[in-house]
Amino acid sequence: MIRPIMTNEFFLKQPSEPATPLDAPIALDLIDTLTAHAHECVGMAANMIGQRKRIIVFMDDNTPRIMMNPEIISKKEPYETDEGCLSLIGRRPAQRFRTVRVRYRDLAFEEQAETFSGFAAQIIQHEIDHCNGVVI
Repeated sequence: MIRPIMTNEFFLKQPSEPATPLDAPIALDLIDTLTAHAHECVGMAANMIGQRKRIIVFMDDNTPRIMMNPEIISKKEPYETDEGCLSLIGRRPAQRFRTVRVRYRDLAFEEQAETFSGFAAQIIQHEIDHCNGVVI
């Protein structure tokens, strides 16, 4: 189901709670909502649709990828950039890393670990910031 986009900064600044297997419907709603906003958005976190759960979805070669309880376990090559967000007006500066290794659970709640670089790494970092209540 396509959900409305949360724009309340107070809500967005609240850290999210760990996801459980029962939160799979939230992940599916995130995919639907991201797909509906594909013309202006490449990633979303559950708090962007009003759910304080550690779930993100992002586009990876035009395919939506779900991560439940994502956690960056290593990062390399910091750089400065500026980013926009569907939940916020304008662009803001951010420090990101060119390569990140992420531990997460997939939709079946199986533990995974994967390394990302480039734009995918940047998107993941932005969405994990959302899970942590960091608004850039």
